[in-house]
Amino acid sequence: MNDTTSATSHDNSNTQAVSAPVAKKIPHEMSIHNDTRIDDYYWMRDDSRTDPEIIAHLNAENSYTDAVMAHTTALQQTLFDELKGRIVKDDNTVPVKQGSYYYSSEVSGDNEYPISVRATDFSGTDKQVLLDLNQLASEHDYYDVSSVSISLNENLLAYGEDTVSRRIYTIKIKDLTTGQYLADEITGTSGSVAWQNDNQAFYYIHKDPQTLLGYQVYRHRLGTPQADDQLIFEETDQTFYTSIGKSKDNSLVYIWHSSTETSAVSFIDANDANAQAVSFLDREVGLEYSISKLDDWFYIHTNYEAVNFRLMKVATTDIANKDHWLDVIPAQEGAMLEDYEIFNDYLVYQQRENGLTRITVRDLHTQQQQQLHFNDEAFTLYLYGNKEIDSDKLRLYYSSMTTPGTHYDFNLNDGSNVVLKQAQILGDFDANNYRSERIMIPARDGKSVPVSLVYRKDCFKKDGTNPLYQYGYGSYGAIIDPSFSSTRLSLLDRGFVYAIAHIRGSEMLGRPWYEDGKKLTKQNTFNDFIDVTRSLVEQGYGAKDKIFAVGGSAGGLLMGAIINQAPELYCGVAAHVPFVDIVTTMLDESIPLTTNEYDEWGNPNHKEYYDYMLSYSPYDNIAAHDYPHLLVTTGLHDSQVQYFEPMKWVAKLRDVKTNDNRLLFKVDMEAGHGGASGRFKALHEDALEYAFFIDLLAQQK
Repeated sequence: MNDTTSATSHDNSNTQAVSAPVAKKIPHEMSIHNDTRIDDYYWMRDDSRTDPEIIAHLNAENSYTDAVMAHTTALQQTLFDELKGRIVKDDNTVPVKQGSYYYSSEVSGDNEYPISVRATDFSGTDKQVLLDLNQLASEHDYYDVSSVSISLNENLLAYGEDTVSRRIYTIKIKDLTTGQYLADEITGTSGSVAWQNDNQAFYYIHKDPQTLLGYQVYRHRLGTPQADDQLIFEETDQTFYTSIGKSKDNSLVYIWHSSTETSAVSFIDANDANAQAVSFLDREVGLEYSISKLDDWFYIHTNYEAVNFRLMKVATTDIANKDHWLDVIPAQEGAMLEDYEIFNDYLVYQQRENGLTRITVRDLHTQQQQQLHFNDEAFTLYLYGNKEIDSDKLRLYYSSMTTPGTHYDFNLNDGSNVVLKQAQILGDFDANNYRSERIMIPARDGKSVPVSLVYRKDCFKKDGTNPLYQYGYGSYGAIIDPSFSSTRLSLLDRGFVYAIAHIRGSEMLGRPWYEDGKKLTKQNTFNDFIDVTRSLVEQGYGAKDKIFAVGGSAGGLLMGAIINQAPELYCGVAAHVPFVDIVTTMLDESIPLTTNEYDEWGNPNHKEYYDYMLSYSPYDNIAAHDYPHLLVTTGLHDSQVQYFEPMKWVAKLRDVKTNDNRLLFKVDMEAGHGGASGRFKALHEDALEYAFFIDLLAQQK
């Protein structure tokens, strides 16, 4: 049976009309809470991703997109060349010290992947190649390596390999003294490894092949079959994620248990070859915490009686009793404690107040403090690479929308800092040509939404004539900090104003900002984004007929909601790997990650949540009205948002919408949620999106 019939899609380009794929309909009834929904495109789900009919339809969508965009081929190539031309071909990361070595990675020439190296000094005079990902990836269309883990004796390297983009990794072990691989290969894992201190065994997480949840922690002894691995922990609550790590002093292996609203920790003695997992504290619904160990104390980052979190500590002998927990950084109203680092002599902590990050250094002996200061109006600042507990240096990363990424080492003893590296932007980039702003925009309920803006000064008039590119996410508490993008310059240099709307559902303004944009308050996320658009137009930042909106994954749900609720505001929209069939997905526990999402979206098995989610579900609220021009992208092997969600969404939109605006669906048949692997391949996706928008502007002239 053919999966497509022919329909003519008319667009306002100068190209000849081409036929869009139109999917067959097979009504599928779904009933719950005395409500029945009909899904004509439910048949598009194929978990094996081998159904010839479905593959043919996806290929037809790709052919249609290619045909409609054929007249932009030269523009896409120009954009790709620009994007690639700003990237330094021969580059390296800043070395990070761990144990006896400094670890970093290098890229060179047109190679898509990095080479992992280490050396005994920062300058890399005796550099040793650990992994050449270009060689490892040479026989694969997609290739990804999970985090690399080094044994305590520094002779063995473990890493996870994914060649499908489903985020299911096979762990491999390389002997760094011989360069040879051990016979051990552990399949079906999350890719994370934590070594036992005898260098003879490691811990890893096994994934459920259907739900893709990592739920079992095993200990593998080198030289033994995987079937003989010892089960150390099994998560029986499917609303929890499981991950592993190691304490800075290498004495413990941590097992992190995390759901949206509750978290906990277990630990394993890394020095005991037969150790079992010990719970730090019994789980409590609504209690979130993580731990770090320093000598005979545990430091605890927690929301215990602290909406915006605080830092506490407890002696190792009293961990199970919260009455013995002592304040280190008390809860502060309006200031969220985001991160911290413990050293032998210093505590460093990161807070966010009014959307801006600040970092404070405290001497653990004198209790004296100092704050780090930066000058930009809006910026990204975070701690990274601080692997050594006995160190007097703090590694920082800083960027703004006009400042390329900059790496610092801050001297904890004397307060001095050294710029280790700033990203080099090739071409004619001059930061003085650009300006960033941070403004607050009132939403319809009176709350003020932070917005980060950047534009090229000589292209901006603030008279309502510039095209505006507005990005948003607004879920899981994720913060989209304002940072530099060399890719974005291709838009700014063509007169675009770029805006990030820090809408509710993120933690930009602390934990309450997140709580006010999830579950039964999710509509605030969409209202905020729409209200920001309207205000930016009213203030002259963008032309009302040149507004483009972009979001991916949960941000793709945002795109689906806004084009149902305020389609007239947007000329074009790009929705990448969009989560758009929220009700059906959240009712199906066989779909990966569903059960973990109940605390984010609500559980539609309960009528209150079902009704609310149904009120904004992008797929269920498609209506017979005009829609903006739309570019939808996905990966066939996406493990987070299954390919059939955007596939169904596009099919239904094409059937129901009342105008001839472009509706394009591009499917990477080799990739997953993160898109194409490799540093240059992914630029083709950016070039397609940018060409889509730029061409729409050209059609207006």
